[in-house]
Amino acid sequence: MVLSCSTLTCDIATELEKLGGVKVLTCYLASKSWYVHDSKGTSSPHNKDIDWNTDDEIEVFGESSASGSSAKHAKLLHHFVGMGFSRETVIKAIDENDFALSMAGEDNEEDIMETLLKLTSENPSTEENDETLSILIDMGYPFEDALIAIDKCGPQAEISDLADFISAFQLEKEIDSLQDLPNTENVASVDTQTKPSDQPHLHTSKKVKLLNNKRKDGIYWVREKTSAVDMEIIHPPGPMTGFGVPNEVGQVISRELPRAVANKPYFYFENVALAPKGVWNSISRFLYEIEPEFVDSKYFCAAMRKRGYIHNLPIHNRSPLLPIPPLTIQEALPTTEKWWPSWDKRTKLNCLITSTAPSTVTDRLRKTLQKFDDEPPQNVQGNVLQEIRKWNLVWVGKNKLAHLEPDEYEMLLGFPKDHTRGGGVTRTDRFKSLGNAFQVDTVAYHLSVLKDHFPNGINVLSLFSGIGGAEVALHRLGIMLKNVISVEIAEVNRNIIQCWWEQTNQTGNLIEVEDVQKVSSDQLRQWITKFGGFDLIIGGSPCNNFSGSNRVTRHGLEGEKSSLFYEYFRILEAVMEIQKK
Repeated sequence: MVLSCSTLTCDIATELEKLGGVKVLTCYLASKSWYVHDSKGTSSPHNKDIDWNTDDEIEVFGESSASGSSAKHAKLLHHFVGMGFSRETVIKAIDENDFALSMAGEDNEEDIMETLLKLTSENPSTEENDETLSILIDMGYPFEDALIAIDKCGPQAEISDLADFISAFQLEKEIDSLQDLPNTENVASVDTQTKPSDQPHLHTSKKVKLLNNKRKDGIYWVREKTSAVDMEIIHPPGPMTGFGVPNEVGQVISRELPRAVANKPYFYFENVALAPKGVWNSISRFLYEIEPEFVDSKYFCAAMRKRGYIHNLPIHNRSPLLPIPPLTIQEALPTTEKWWPSWDKRTKLNCLITSTAPSTVTDRLRKTLQKFDDEPPQNVQGNVLQEIRKWNLVWVGKNKLAHLEPDEYEMLLGFPKDHTRGGGVTRTDRFKSLGNAFQVDTVAYHLSVLKDHFPNGINVLSLFSGIGGAEVALHRLGIMLKNVISVEIAEVNRNIIQCWWEQTNQTGNLIEVEDVQKVSSDQLRQWITKFGGFDLIIGGSPCNNFSGSNRVTRHGLEGEKSSLFYEYFRILEAVMEIQKK
């Protein structure tokens, strides 16, 4: 078997071997689909429904039909296409410099860059859509959805408007998929009397099935009314404002919850909004068919963070945390304003992720910008902006860009300064922990309705606690934490929560548990007896197999990590059953 791509993961290679008779694999960037060429030269799409878009992983470029220059200089091809130039233009630029490259014996990126700038300046209009499309793809949006957005909104539309359109379009498709909920066979239930060690873990839908009708043992509720989707509780697709955000008009004024979960214990589940098709459908069915509330944290801070929330909290009389945090990049990072060029129109950062730009990226951008005394040409601006948006870079000097620092992550996400600093926590740990955390101001806005309900304090079961976003939100709201069971697998995160608990002089009890899969019904019953019950069950299971940046194991709820949602469901069901008695 001969592959035109020099680097493939073991998983992909294994899958290809199963196909048999494979001669050449071609990766087409434009369609983001795999085409396998057999010995007869015919091609067929493979895994075409998988979203291979990514913000921080390397795309494999090259195809058997490409010119000799693309194969000879694959690294250069990837490098410049990654900057936003079209593939054909890069191949042409490399071809024009091929003689000089062979004479010099090395790749001269500066000469190729000059040729690219010359070629694109001669015909900039043909590059406009490509640049916008590349930016949207690098932000993690599917190729087809990005094309539709550009067609509907026009090539001159702002990236933020295009992103909102795509999000709304995907949400509309998700809502449509909820309209016709299929019946599920009554084949399994959750035994709240059995320890997890005594039964298989609830990791796949084959092991756990949601029942539509209430069982005799009372675990499941009767579906007496149509779902929230059928009642059109969410507004038509548009900006992600959920059931309302501060200072925005057109709020949802009411919703109706299933009777079985209309009262406490309250629960709150969070995960990425733009999950694979059908994921939120499934999550909603497990969580009593409550309609997800999709919210972008750009309404609460200076960074976008599109998340979905399913909860049974009241939605009236919410209030934001005070003081209101900075809502634009310039307000949040005022020292950058001096160096901010007029052609960088950003006012919001993209979603804060767990990785940062390598130094080679910022160094390459600096060298590119230094070639121009005044403003760079429009096509160069577009290429630079693409990298800036991709890595959330900010201006720290003339022609000088840098990635955000951990303390800036903390500020943007609503955590106290130095929340993740020290105590053996590395910079890599800090970025990873913060990139997976709640946006505190957003979550606190939803939880603010609990202040009047629990004036004497609250008992919390915090699942997948991370670095304590839920605990920090409740504390900042002025709600006393009486008893908190914090379940978190990462030791570094457990240490961060423990340090925060001590530094904020909490007077309640903090019990830290390592593994959510080891939380048994007997243990839950003991805690409930000791504390008098849980008032709030809150958490967000891992999104590893949901995220658009995961192009290899984006398996939704069947993924190894994201299937831990079923543990959230198992524990929630057990708590509600025990406290009902």
